[in-house]
Amino acid sequence: MAYIQFLGAAGTVTGSKHLINTGDLQVLVDCGMFQGKKEWRERNWQDTPIPAKEIDAVILTHAHLDHCGWIPRLYKEGYTGKVYATPATIDLCGVVLPDSGHLQEEDAEFHNKQKSSKHSPALPLYTLEDAQDCLKNFVPVAFHTPTQLSPKFSFQFVHAAHILGSGMAELKIQIEKGERKLLFSGDIGRMRNSEATTPGKVVRTGPESVADQASSVLVMESTYGNREHPKTDALPELAKIINDTVQRGGTVVVPAFAVERTQKLLFILKELMEQGKIPRIPIHTDSPMAIKAIDIFLKHTEEYSPETKQLIGKYGSPLQWPGFFFDTTPDDSKKMNSMVYPMIIVSSSGMVTGGRVLHHLMHRLPEPKNTVLFIGFQAPGTRGFTIKSGAKTVRIFNQDVQIRAQIATIEQFSDHADTPELLEWLHTFQTAPNITYLVHGEPSASSLLKAAIEKEMKWRVEVAEWMEKVEIA
Repeated sequence: MAYIQFLGAAGTVTGSKHLINTGDLQVLVDCGMFQGKKEWRERNWQDTPIPAKEIDAVILTHAHLDHCGWIPRLYKEGYTGKVYATPATIDLCGVVLPDSGHLQEEDAEFHNKQKSSKHSPALPLYTLEDAQDCLKNFVPVAFHTPTQLSPKFSFQFVHAAHILGSGMAELKIQIEKGERKLLFSGDIGRMRNSEATTPGKVVRTGPESVADQASSVLVMESTYGNREHPKTDALPELAKIINDTVQRGGTVVVPAFAVERTQKLLFILKELMEQGKIPRIPIHTDSPMAIKAIDIFLKHTEEYSPETKQLIGKYGSPLQWPGFFFDTTPDDSKKMNSMVYPMIIVSSSGMVTGGRVLHHLMHRLPEPKNTVLFIGFQAPGTRGFTIKSGAKTVRIFNQDVQIRAQIATIEQFSDHADTPELLEWLHTFQTAPNITYLVHGEPSASSLLKAAIEKEMKWRVEVAEWMEKVEIA
């Protein structure tokens, strides 16, 4: 029996990991890290349900940790195959995965010093060296380039428009009952009609239509299945938050994903400054990974949105902008702790699960004059979710940090399509899939999106469950 088994991103928005077993091949689509609640993070330490050495290939949709972050661990468990991804995704993974390994080594070292782990010694999930070693096995595959993994198994990438290099994986497999087409969406970007309220989009807007590619099975994300993005222009709101904070003499701290979100925000801040809508205060990007990602974005001009082409033509590289500081060393980062004048600090991680942003929040959260601005999804169980939800304290480095700073959120920056946009994309299908499985969403999001698709599209839809096996009929 050919089947799909959902090894992650089922009942949660993280840990995307889907196994396709055709009898002849076993292939993973995505191999992500679980983030958020402890019960999910603990899954990162569990072996794959089949030995890693028996997996034949990994197809990677994009370079966010919740889709790629477990790949080094897979190799540690005995995997010896290749990872197939777009060239831009591979370039970004070359930054994201070593950074992840480095942070995990730091976390293990911290817990060993503090004796705060139940394990002695505390060990990293994988190391920087592990991450660097696994990158040697990545194979670039351009969009719309059919790639054979075996005579009975091929795939190609089509644009998902989520982040640079992101692609949906279209699979064609031969089983006893004939050829079957499977489409794994990965994360789906905002639709074209959302451009006015999706500020600073760096890559193309709108996932690619797959109208002529009828699929037997659609495996689709549901992150924003229970909400709609605001339809208002976010830029006046952003300018007001910054101006109000500056008037109080405070600093704006923005926990931002190093890939896509940081680059998007920098272009917006530059434009607001040039238009005189915010003051020319120092802007610090304190994320080595985000700084390296800027060079990768400048390299992949083929994916720019028209807006990005125009901005780069007007202003050049962000790395050369006056008043924009890129803090590469720990000392550069620490110096900001003693700076009391207004500034904007953009630092990762976006959900405050680790990274240098933790140090900035420890220093800035207790002060009412400061603002913490969220511009991305905050998964339940993360520190970002705790801060955003109105808690009085948050645990950072084994300390309870008082939350007295102003907390603000701008939802329009999201790179995930919401329910109306997902339905708009589904309407481009000329033929309904035999079945659609919803993944990568909180239970409420997945269940509400299921109901919306069933009502509007009249499709057969199921919400995937963790470790569930479903037959490819």
